[in-house]
Amino acid sequence: MMTYTDRMTSPLKAMALAALLAIGGYASVSNAAQAAAAAPAAPGDVVAVAIGAGSFNTLVAAIKAADLVGALQGKGPFTVFAPTDAAFAALPAGTLDDLLKPANKEKLQAILLYHVVPGKVMSADLKGTVSAATLQGQPATIVAAASGVTVNGARVVTADVAASNGVIHVIDAVILPPAN
Repeated sequence: MMTYTDRMTSPLKAMALAALLAIGGYASVSNAAQAAAAAPAAPGDVVAVAIGAGSFNTLVAAIKAADLVGALQGKGPFTVFAPTDAAFAALPAGTLDDLLKPANKEKLQAILLYHVVPGKVMSADLKGTVSAATLQGQPATIVAAASGVTVNGARVVTADVAASNGVIHVIDAVILPPAN
């Protein structure tokens, strides 16, 4: 049987418990402790948010294979255009397996860094067509239209996913840097 307190969120439970304990004389809880209990947890860095989402398993595996975890956990801020697992699955057969090989680490790094723009760019900041510098070094084309936002043709399916060191925009395709 679910009680009212079972349906309360954790911060509300903590505050209610603190109030009951303080009223009953069983404990004294400071205002700082109550505020800490009530404050929502800050999101993790872009890597932690991607791991927690559950739909970026392939992206996370690629980030690890490319030794970019530390870089993307850095101060930032970063704007990450994150392809879903389905986006990676849509690559031609064998492409992903080939990219994940240690011998192709630099190529994988280049592809992943092409999905990252320095700074925190929220969807509301996007207007018209812009060329955005990527951490890979070559620009990506971002188009904000009434029909939605695209990055080199990949559609943004979820925008503005908060992270402590930037923002993630979920895209429906893997984007590739232009060949040199």
